[in-house]
Amino acid sequence: MAERAYCGAGKDRTLPQGGPSPERILGDLISMKKLIAAFVLAAFATVGFAQTPATTTTEKTTTKTTTEKKKVVAAVPAPTAQEIADAKAKGMVWVNTSSKIYCKEGKNYGKTKQGKFMTEDEAKAAGNTAAKVPAAKPVAKKKTTAAK
Repeated sequence: MAERAYCGAGKDRTLPQGGPSPERILGDLISMKKLIAAFVLAAFATVGFAQTPATTTTEKTTTKTTTEKKKVVAAVPAPTAQEIADAKAKGMVWVNTSSKIYCKEGKNYGKTKQGKFMTEDEAKAAGNTAAKVPAAKPVAKKKTTAAK
Protein backbone atom coordinates (compact mmCIF):
# COMPACT_ATOMS: atom_id res chain seq x y z
CA MET A 1 0.00 0.00 0.00
CA ALA A 2 1.49 3.27 -1.08
CA GLU A 3 1.22 6.19 1.32
CA ARG A 4 1.64 9.88 0.67
CA ALA A 5 2.53 12.72 2.98
CA TYR A 6 0.03 15.48 3.53
CA CYS A 7 0.65 19.18 4.02
CA GLY A 8 1.96 20.19 7.44
CA ALA A 9 2.73 16.68 8.52
CA GLY A 10 6.05 15.42 9.66
CA LYS A 11 7.85 12.75 7.78
CA ASP A 12 6.22 10.08 9.90
CA ARG A 13 2.62 11.29 9.38
CA THR A 14 1.02 10.06 6.20
CA LEU A 15 -2.46 9.43 4.84
CA PRO A 16 -3.60 6.16 3.41
CA GLN A 17 -3.89 6.05 -0.38
CA GLY A 18 -7.65 5.82 -0.35
CA GLY A 19 -8.28 9.26 1.24
CA PRO A 20 -10.02 10.16 4.53
CA SER A 21 -11.91 7.57 6.53
CA PRO A 22 -15.69 7.16 6.11
CA GLU A 23 -16.26 8.35 9.69
CA ARG A 24 -14.49 11.61 8.94
CA ILE A 25 -16.49 12.13 5.75
CA LEU A 26 -19.74 11.49 7.63
CA GLY A 27 -18.72 13.92 10.41
CA ASP A 28 -17.78 16.61 7.87
CA LEU A 29 -21.08 16.07 6.04
CA ILE A 30 -23.12 16.52 9.24
CA SER A 31 -21.16 19.67 10.09
CA MET A 32 -21.77 21.03 6.60
CA LYS A 33 -25.52 20.31 6.88
CA LYS A 34 -25.63 22.16 10.19
CA LEU A 35 -23.79 25.12 8.68
CA ILE A 36 -26.17 25.29 5.71
CA ALA A 37 -29.19 24.98 7.98
CA ALA A 38 -27.89 27.84 10.13
CA PHE A 39 -27.42 30.06 7.06
CA VAL A 40 -30.88 29.24 5.72
CA LEU A 41 -32.45 29.89 9.10
CA ALA A 42 -30.63 33.22 9.41
CA ALA A 43 -31.74 34.23 5.91
CA PHE A 44 -35.39 33.44 6.62
CA ALA A 45 -35.25 35.12 10.03
CA THR A 46 -34.01 38.40 8.58
CA VAL A 47 -36.60 38.31 5.83
CA GLY A 48 -39.45 37.36 8.15
CA PHE A 49 -38.68 39.82 10.93
CA ALA A 50 -37.47 42.77 8.91
CA GLN A 51 -39.75 45.77 8.92
CA THR A 52 -41.52 46.42 5.70
CA PRO A 53 -41.72 50.01 4.58
CA ALA A 54 -45.05 51.72 4.99
CA THR A 55 -47.08 51.63 1.82
CA THR A 56 -48.58 54.78 0.55
CA THR A 57 -51.97 54.86 -1.05
CA THR A 58 -53.14 57.22 -3.68
CA GLU A 59 -56.64 57.34 -2.25
CA LYS A 60 -57.46 60.51 -0.47
CA THR A 61 -58.89 59.78 2.93
CA THR A 62 -61.07 62.30 4.60
CA THR A 63 -61.54 62.50 8.30
CA LYS A 64 -64.74 63.63 9.82
CA THR A 65 -64.05 66.48 12.14
CA THR A 66 -66.39 66.88 15.01
CA THR A 67 -66.58 69.82 17.24
CA GLU A 68 -67.05 68.73 20.78
CA LYS A 69 -67.59 71.22 23.47
CA LYS A 70 -65.31 70.48 26.34
CA LYS A 71 -66.18 71.63 29.77
CA VAL A 72 -63.63 74.21 30.74
CA VAL A 73 -63.15 74.50 34.46
CA ALA A 74 -61.62 77.72 35.58
CA ALA A 75 -58.66 77.30 37.88
CA VAL A 76 -59.78 78.18 41.36
CA PRO A 77 -57.01 79.12 43.74
CA ALA A 78 -56.59 76.97 46.82
CA PRO A 79 -58.27 78.39 49.92
CA THR A 80 -56.06 80.24 52.34
CA ALA A 81 -55.62 79.23 55.95
CA GLN A 82 -57.91 82.09 56.95
CA GLU A 83 -60.68 80.91 54.60
CA ILE A 84 -60.35 77.36 55.95
CA ALA A 85 -60.60 78.59 59.54
CA ASP A 86 -63.68 80.77 58.72
CA ALA A 87 -65.46 77.89 56.97
CA LYS A 88 -64.72 75.53 59.86
CA ALA A 89 -66.09 78.09 62.32
CA LYS A 90 -69.30 78.37 60.27
CA GLY A 91 -69.73 74.58 60.27
CA MET A 92 -69.22 74.19 56.53
CA VAL A 93 -67.86 71.06 54.89
CA TRP A 94 -65.21 70.72 52.20
CA VAL A 95 -66.48 68.93 49.09
CA ASN A 96 -63.99 67.27 46.78
CA THR A 97 -65.77 67.98 43.49
CA SER A 98 -63.89 65.31 41.53
CA SER A 99 -64.62 62.42 43.92
CA LYS A 100 -67.98 63.74 45.24
CA ILE A 101 -66.92 63.14 48.86
CA TYR A 102 -67.19 65.75 51.59
CA CYS A 103 -65.41 65.98 54.93
CA LYS A 104 -66.07 68.00 58.06
CA GLU A 105 -62.47 68.00 59.27
CA GLY A 106 -59.21 66.19 58.79
CA LYS A 107 -56.14 66.37 56.62
CA ASN A 108 -58.12 66.82 53.38
CA TYR A 109 -60.29 69.66 54.69
CA GLY A 110 -59.67 72.50 52.25
CA LYS A 111 -56.62 70.77 50.74
CA THR A 112 -57.76 68.81 47.67
CA LYS A 113 -57.08 70.27 44.23
CA GLN A 114 -60.72 70.44 43.18
CA GLY A 115 -63.21 71.35 45.81
CA LYS A 116 -65.30 73.99 47.52
CA PHE A 117 -66.93 74.84 50.81
CA MET A 118 -70.69 74.39 51.33
CA THR A 119 -73.08 73.44 54.05
CA GLU A 120 -73.62 69.77 54.80
CA ASP A 121 -77.22 69.96 53.57
CA GLU A 122 -76.09 71.47 50.25
CA ALA A 123 -73.46 68.74 49.90
CA LYS A 124 -76.02 65.98 50.49
CA ALA A 125 -78.52 67.62 48.11
CA ALA A 126 -75.84 67.72 45.40
CA GLY A 127 -75.38 63.96 45.75
CA ASN A 128 -72.07 63.99 47.60
CA THR A 129 -71.14 61.32 50.13
CA ALA A 130 -69.68 61.85 53.59
CA ALA A 131 -66.10 60.69 54.07
CA LYS A 132 -65.62 57.61 56.19
CA VAL A 133 -64.22 58.39 59.59
CA PRO A 134 -61.37 56.04 60.41
CA ALA A 135 -61.98 53.93 63.48
CA ALA A 136 -59.75 54.59 66.44
CA LYS A 137 -56.92 52.13 66.67
CA PRO A 138 -56.66 50.25 69.94
CA VAL A 139 -53.73 51.31 72.05
CA ALA A 140 -51.22 48.54 72.51
CA LYS A 141 -50.36 47.77 76.09
CA LYS A 142 -46.73 47.93 77.02
CA LYS A 143 -45.24 44.79 78.41
CA THR A 144 -43.78 45.26 81.83
CA THR A 145 -41.18 43.03 83.28
CA ALA A 146 -41.18 42.28 86.95
CA ALA A 147 -38.06 43.26 88.83
CA LYS A 148 -36.32 40.39 90.58
